[in-house]
Amino acid sequence: DMNYKAIIWDFGGVITSSPFEAFNKFELSNNFPKDIIRSINSENPNNNAWAKFERNDIGLDEFDELFSIESKKRGYEISGKKVVKLLSGEIRESMVDFLLLLKNNFKLGCITNNIQNDKKERINHLNDASKVMEIFDHIIESSKVGLRKPDPKIYYMSCDALGVDPTECIYLDDLGINLKPARKIGMTTIKVIDPDDAIREVKNYIKLNEK
Repeated sequence: DMNYKAIIWDFGGVITSSPFEAFNKFELSNNFPKDIIRSINSENPNNNAWAKFERNDIGLDEFDELFSIESKKRGYEISGKKVVKLLSGEIRESMVDFLLLLKNNFKLGCITNNIQNDKKERINHLNDASKVMEIFDHIIESSKVGLRKPDPKIYYMSCDALGVDPTECIYLDDLGINLKPARKIGMTTIKVIDPDDAIREVKNYIKLNEK
């Protein structure tokens, strides 16, 4: 039987609604092809504008410029600054309630690929989420550590901080690309599509502890 000690969460698209929904609305209202933003961000995923921005290698102005160049290659001119404004998702209260329920029995970690602006102010979905962030025992923000998912080091970093082995962790993310390395190092992974289904899945795994 698995003996889970920690549950580690992605933030955007898991604790909050997915920014992809906002991307799609923006694309529709500006007559851009559906998923063009995701498509730009998935090309050269380790060194594109998005990756550099999430590692805090570049600031907002440089991101705006590089993203514009990348989108022009696709035949569209899309403002990077406007895309950044789309990142703030709605907090999913059911997820917050679930975190509070788990807190007494499990260590809770968060690994988020996020961005900061030049003044080091948070300009992403963590803005309205400080009360939620306080629930976690440990948080890793890509823009602060200079690493981003799916770099395997970031998952080990979270385990070390929580004092657990990867095999003692459940990890939740809405992106398959971020789940693969977590699974590879021994974590139990859950892909979050519907939040209620994800909560049910975690509960099913935790029941193993009680046997």
